[in-house]
Amino acid sequence: MSTEIEHRFPCNSCGSDLRYDPTGRHLTCDHCGATAAIPAPSGTIAELDFQAASANNLPAKDIAETRVTSCPNCGAQTEFDADVHATECPFCATPVVTDTGTHRQIKPQAVLPFGLDEPSARDGVTKWLGSLWFAPNGLQEYARKGRKLNGIYVPYWTFDADTKSKYSGQRGTHYYVTKTVMRDGKKTQVQERKTRWKPASGQVARFFDDVLVLASKSLPKHYTDGLQPWDLSSLEPYQPEYLAGFRAEGYQVEIDDGYTEARAHMDAVINRDVRSDIGGDDQRVDKISTNVNDVTFKHILLPVWLAAYKYRGKTYRFVVNGRTGEVQGERPYSIWKIGAVIAVILAVIAGIVIANGQ
Repeated sequence: MSTEIEHRFPCNSCGSDLRYDPTGRHLTCDHCGATAAIPAPSGTIAELDFQAASANNLPAKDIAETRVTSCPNCGAQTEFDADVHATECPFCATPVVTDTGTHRQIKPQAVLPFGLDEPSARDGVTKWLGSLWFAPNGLQEYARKGRKLNGIYVPYWTFDADTKSKYSGQRGTHYYVTKTVMRDGKKTQVQERKTRWKPASGQVARFFDDVLVLASKSLPKHYTDGLQPWDLSSLEPYQPEYLAGFRAEGYQVEIDDGYTEARAHMDAVINRDVRSDIGGDDQRVDKISTNVNDVTFKHILLPVWLAAYKYRGKTYRFVVNGRTGEVQGERPYSIWKIGAVIAVILAVIAGIVIANGQ
């Protein structure tokens, strides 16, 4: 029988739902004001075996079936409580109707709890919009007075790996020769740089810890990349209490695809290590052969405040790092402000022309 993950915790005083309070780091009841402590974690953050996951051979305790809905516009897969049947996509503000199906996914091993509350996040978005040249005043006002931001836990993979790489290439050493050239009809001596190349080979090793890969396709990657760095040292073992009052997005990037992206990052770092090991003034890398061992991973959830505003027929999306307050988003422009500036520039140019003509 499939199970549904619920993140609802009744208040002992009045029976209303508790929610996680980022400022107090406890559960709180908006109805009566009661609070409840989050239990201390019973274990540590587990690293899972990548090969077992790739072969769909993880233990049953690491797998869960969750009830999610897919947005018909942006494709976001967001987890909802069992009694929610119609809502709005938090990523693009499109109305959606939840389905009753379940999805088998790897459980989160860790969560980075929200540390920034909604009013602070919304204030950050408003200030960010206010700092942009040519942003529409109406959008700023709408963001300030509009609906609340949605707190979303966004899925990521982290990968650990032990690598050893053998390489062959060439070390370049610069030297200079004197050369006579003609300049303005005169002979002039100049220094011309040349490079002397010698074969080089060797081995480098590096242990990669927590290579971070976005497991969502709901937001442009350059938005989420702009929210870094994340304080992964503050990750907590997964506890559903941290998700009370928030939503969690199901991952859309499968574990194998996530590892492919992580390997691309590792290979780029290894290439830099090889060039540093070759040394000299310049390097040529002919071949790198890397053995990768002990690959482990985690499915983690990172906190993002999300605003999706429909303004004059267009959707604008803004994301806020739920820990640091860093804001990223789509760049809105006001054609009226741009037109006013152009008009002023043209008026100034016309004034200068008239003044010079007198």
